[in-house]
Amino acid sequence: MWRSTQICFTTLLCCVAVGLGVGEAVAQNPATKVSSADKMFMQEAAQGGAAEVQLGRLAVQKGSSEEVKQFGQRMVDDHSRANDQLKALAQNKGIDVPSGLSAKDQAFASKLEKLSGPQFDDAYMSLMVKDHKKDVAEFEKESKSAKDPQVKQFATNTLPTLQEHLQLAEKIAPQQSSMRMQDH
Repeated sequence: MWRSTQICFTTLLCCVAVGLGVGEAVAQNPATKVSSADKMFMQEAAQGGAAEVQLGRLAVQKGSSEEVKQFGQRMVDDHSRANDQLKALAQNKGIDVPSGLSAKDQAFASKLEKLSGPQFDDAYMSLMVKDHKKDVAEFEKESKSAKDPQVKQFATNTLPTLQEHLQLAEKIAPQQSSMRMQDH
């Protein structure tokens, strides 16, 4: 009896040790817990957020309309805050997220830098409408389908701000275009 109890106890200790070792490996690499779709969402959201901040700064500097400048500042403020939250979440999950612009966003930033006055305002606000439609759709999808509860919560919490940005952009964009038409 003692021998079988000793064997059971030794087996139990080995199982616990192995189990702890596996637990440590998972704890050291939390990225293994995040689905590839959630990881891709985080990376794309970080890159898109960085673009919103950089383009917003450009709008503050180059915008000819006070509304465009104010909208640009709002993009800087809101997306900087969301980017900080996302970076902290990604770091907690062991995921590297880009902090720079994608090639496409960099090309558009370069194009905007060459524009001025109403042409800048039109191009920037047109991009903001298009971009925020895409963002709202992606964040709505992630708020429903994310596997990771913290990623889902980030998407859910950020979505109303993006929806507000879209509404503002849709309101400002036609005004910029009609103002330009009146000038001609």
